[in-house]
Amino acid sequence: MILINLLPHRELARKHRKEQFSLGLGLSVLMGILLALLVYLWFQAQISDQQDRNQLLKAEITKFDAQIKDIAGLEAEIAALLARQQAVENLQADRNMPVHLLTELVQQLPEGVFMNSLQQNGQNVVLVGVAQSNERVSELLRNLARNSTWLTSPELVEIVAGTTSLAPRDVRRVYNFQVKAKLTRASEAPRTPASQVPAQKSSTPAADAVAR
Repeated sequence: MILINLLPHRELARKHRKEQFSLGLGLSVLMGILLALLVYLWFQAQISDQQDRNQLLKAEITKFDAQIKDIAGLEAEIAALLARQQAVENLQADRNMPVHLLTELVQQLPEGVFMNSLQQNGQNVVLVGVAQSNERVSELLRNLARNSTWLTSPELVEIVAGTTSLAPRDVRRVYNFQVKAKLTRASEAPRTPASQVPAQKSSTPAADAVAR
């Protein structure tokens, strides 16, 4: 007996292939969506972890900034305390400066030189006096430059010739001078007095100028 299939088998086969293709396409799309979702969730987890680490770093940085500010404040306080300590030490060391200054002048003033006034402004000293001759002023400058421990860098400001009357008939020629010098602090003074150092042969320019 011969059987004849009268159904449109080709159409059925085509329909079956379309259904399989649609099912495969749907599964591929679904797998793609799931894969994209997994990748997205993974990236979100990585971003979240990085944000947590960033927050931790920010918290640590804030803590370190506060510690740095505290350290800077302590350093400023230490510097202020050191400055106060130095100021107190300078004041204690400078209490005897007038005594040193007057003693030094007594030791370094040569014969024939007389002081009229003495002015001190900080470490600057101005000496105003009268000398019998230019050589006496020159000797004073040399003594201050070579032998003085507390007075340094002597500089002749001016010297003016004049006269003085010791008696009605005794008029003598004198020289009015003004000298500037630097006063050495007690903390800066050398341990060995300069008077113990051998005298140098060369004289100071100011002294040579006066001598000439």
